[in-house]
Amino acid sequence: MTEIQTPRLLLRRWHDDDLVPMAEINGDPQVMRWVGDGSVRDLEHTAEAIERWEEEWDEEGFGLFAVEMLASGELAGFTGLTLPEFLPEVMPQVSVCWRLGPQFWGQGYASEAAHAAMEFALQDRGLDHLIGIARIGDNASENVMRKLGMAPQRETTHPEYGFPLRVHTIDLSEFHA
Repeated sequence: MTEIQTPRLLLRRWHDDDLVPMAEINGDPQVMRWVGDGSVRDLEHTAEAIERWEEEWDEEGFGLFAVEMLASGELAGFTGLTLPEFLPEVMPQVSVCWRLGPQFWGQGYASEAAHAAMEFALQDRGLDHLIGIARIGDNASENVMRKLGMAPQRETTHPEYGFPLRVHTIDLSEFHA
């Protein structure tokens, strides 16, 4: 089982008891405003998403980690690596991403978790390049990308919803693990 421990977090595969707390995160309009069309996701949609994330682990050897707070055992959300199939023009590049509940914002958890996922990409999976994708206007996500050393590469448009996106990139040979 793949697990990564950071000073404050445990990145791990998904457990059955993660469904309800992840559905609560996905059900928060504040969290979801920059995701897809901005609509919240219910328990059923979250269960389907976790199943897809676990399948990606099995098929690709990487995926989205559940992010657990070491101090409390509470599920904070997710981080990890994924193939951004919603944006075919960037395929087959691998994207680093994250989603945390609002009570975990502004404390460096997203950067800490994503940094660990990037180390995993480089050291355990041998990837030499990652991208990050943010909706233009999602300044918090773009700030995390800058902290991670990612640079804006180009702008494009979401193929389904039509809003502007910015693709960031990092050469992991320049990444400071």
